[in-house]
Amino acid sequence: MVLEQSSEHPSEKCNWQKETKARPIANQQSISGEDIHVSDDVMQQRSSNGMRALILVGGYGTRLRPLTLSRPKPLVEFANKPMLFHQIEALVKINVRQVILAVSYRAETMEQELKEKADKLGVELIFSHESTPLGTAGPLALAKDILVSTSDQPFFVLNSDIICDYPFKELLEFHKHHGKEGTIVVTKVEEPSKYGVVSYKENGEIKEFIEKPIEFVSNKINAGIYILNTSVLKRIELRPMSIEKEIFPHMAKEGELYAMELQGYWMDVGQPKDFLTGMCMYLNNLRLKKPEKLSSHVNVEGNVLIDPTAKIGNNCRIGPNVTVGPGVVIHDGCCIKRTTILKNAVIKEHSWLDRCIIGWKSIVGRWVRMENTTVLGEDVIVKDELYINGGQVLPHKSITDSVIEPQIIM
Repeated sequence: MVLEQSSEHPSEKCNWQKETKARPIANQQSISGEDIHVSDDVMQQRSSNGMRALILVGGYGTRLRPLTLSRPKPLVEFANKPMLFHQIEALVKINVRQVILAVSYRAETMEQELKEKADKLGVELIFSHESTPLGTAGPLALAKDILVSTSDQPFFVLNSDIICDYPFKELLEFHKHHGKEGTIVVTKVEEPSKYGVVSYKENGEIKEFIEKPIEFVSNKINAGIYILNTSVLKRIELRPMSIEKEIFPHMAKEGELYAMELQGYWMDVGQPKDFLTGMCMYLNNLRLKKPEKLSSHVNVEGNVLIDPTAKIGNNCRIGPNVTVGPGVVIHDGCCIKRTTILKNAVIKEHSWLDRCIIGWKSIVGRWVRMENTTVLGEDVIVKDELYINGGQVLPHKSITDSVIEPQIIM
């Protein structure tokens, strides 16, 4: 199902499109105003199918280029699974049966790839397409009729770049316990001066939000995961709005917003350096909670995740903190650590990789050394015996000379 904002001003018009098995996605029905009508029987079916969530997917994924030049950011594999499905699988476990994806870029590409996987999980994906970016609050207004339907159940909202041990069950229980309009998850950081921090009472009631404080006020920041009552939608207009700056401060002043501290790891993996840091955290969490998922291959050291279809040569040293995707081939004598290797990539003999992301179908030649958050886009070829230091290589390029200083290679 697709909910689509028209190309006109977002407050003036929006289009509603429902995909069925009998109709191609191109068939649309346009209606004006915000009174998007959905039949009562459809609404009833939705309300009986569990809770809802809205994921703020966003646009071009520029921070994660060159990977997002080939695939929408939510489809980039994090630990051998599309980033989005780490969140969706966690939501399904607490009976979320409808997930709205707020997107402004390449919605059809995402729909084609995600639909089959969503069907297996028993969750309905609804694509809410913004022709004009609506920020972090406007997408809730665009999806208002779905979020409200015939039920007053609260709904989850989360940013698509967030990786953590999602506390949805605890968040729901805490939210119901205090009985106010909204709850946000907060996480502890070492350098709060880089962020806007959240100050709250011992019972969780938020007192205020403080942007990049000079003096220490709090070390808790907004973790990008919320649960909100449907009454919050009355506060939001169908226009570009920031939920963090235009909605939450007013709720806090009225005593309607609470904070729940996240226990465990957290990372925004929307850019390469943080992607690799988040991968390390994720693998460490697997070691603690599901160690059987990690590889016990003879050439592995530390926390390593290897797809069963990958092939590892002799005398390699893989790890710590490596994920190896499906169809990957690693030839003899390679040393790889703190690196993600995506589907169908090839690493040839005796290459050394540290803090790298190797894009789909890329080929790294023999005796290559790459480090310092080097990212290869899709289908990149690195010739033999080269050194790549922090290179960001666009898709379909062939690298024939060493890259001594970090740079974008076009």
